[in-house]
Amino acid sequence: MASPPMGKLSPMEFLVSAFELLAAGPICDTCLGRRFAKLGKGLTNPERGRAIRVIWAMYGGGEPIEPGRCWVCDGALSRAEEHARRALELVRGYEFETFLFGVHLSPYHEAVEDFLKKRFPSPWAEPLQRDINRALGQAFERALSAEGRTARVDFRHPHVRFTVDLWRGGIDVYIAPAYFYGRYRKLVRGIPQTHWPCRECRGKGCPRCNYTGKMYPTSVEELILSAFLEACEGEGGHLHGAGREDVDARMLGRGRPFVVEVERPRRRTVDLAAIAARINREAAGRVEVLDLRPAPPDLVRKVKDLKAKKRYRARISLAAPVEEGAFREALGELVGEIHQRTPTRVRHRRADLVRVRRVYEASGELVSPTEAEVEILCDGGLYVKELVSGDEGGTRPSLTELLGVEARVTELDVLDVLDDL
Repeated sequence: MASPPMGKLSPMEFLVSAFELLAAGPICDTCLGRRFAKLGKGLTNPERGRAIRVIWAMYGGGEPIEPGRCWVCDGALSRAEEHARRALELVRGYEFETFLFGVHLSPYHEAVEDFLKKRFPSPWAEPLQRDINRALGQAFERALSAEGRTARVDFRHPHVRFTVDLWRGGIDVYIAPAYFYGRYRKLVRGIPQTHWPCRECRGKGCPRCNYTGKMYPTSVEELILSAFLEACEGEGGHLHGAGREDVDARMLGRGRPFVVEVERPRRRTVDLAAIAARINREAAGRVEVLDLRPAPPDLVRKVKDLKAKKRYRARISLAAPVEEGAFREALGELVGEIHQRTPTRVRHRRADLVRVRRVYEASGELVSPTEAEVEILCDGGLYVKELVSGDEGGTRPSLTELLGVEARVTELDVLDVLDDL
């Protein structure tokens, strides 16, 4: 039979190391077995410790009795059931399917861990912290089972996360947000995507904002979020959009992708069809939502970083009459690489850079000698208003530059966001 992987120690030296640890003071089976956690497949640390204790008893002629106290964990492992019950009380009334425990070791435990590494080094040991986390998780599962409930450990995105402080005895709980993906259509102009505090009073309320604290009466975020908060019984939330249209622009077509984040939700399983119906009813004629579904947390970053092409429709005013041929020729010359400095109107909140974007399609027609309607397919992040106006030379080429006539957008609609979400 092949020998187990003993590293630099022989089997006899392994037992000598284990016997030295047993002789150092009263130690529980779990802490004893943890020093040899990488030995023996399918065994738990208590089973490893028990096996070593039996051999020790056989060698010394005593009884393999586990002591009442342990100088290594100082009873922390035996208190796992108590901590688990307290943790369950903290999340009573919250819906969750996944959980995770973590611990803050006391100064005593940290000192003991350091002492063990120096005095009883073992290449097969695992940290006390990991063992306690495991014990807490198992005790929590038992506490849930006693109430006819289940949940599983999730190391990446647990719905609830507990941190047990072994020194002070407290337990902190973090309730992870609930996330929902969807698309919104903004059917009217004059509504920002998110809450916009008053520039004058910064949200406190003043004559300029009619003491509302807001630049605009409502937002896409406010019209959508309230239904989610009520359904999830959440304490707050945010709307994360895949880019944003200007306040005076509409978002039509299939709508703009977004993720709603609901903070500290008591409910995660909700009727999304009912939520959509409520939003569309209460925001009738202003905002619509569609394609609602639960979302993973990492979809927020994916949505916010989305670099999708967009299709726009713009109504354009010209400072002087132009001919149809010249207009169409200028539109054709817009197709290609665009060098665009951060527009003057957003330079106060965005870095002043020159960005390179592309126009893929540009078509349209004059509806009068001084008015036109165009459709533009371009990279996300291209400012269409400045593509038309030129922004005093900040965008090149621009329709103004190519026509030799000042042009400006009077109405703008986003017709499509070409994403693969």
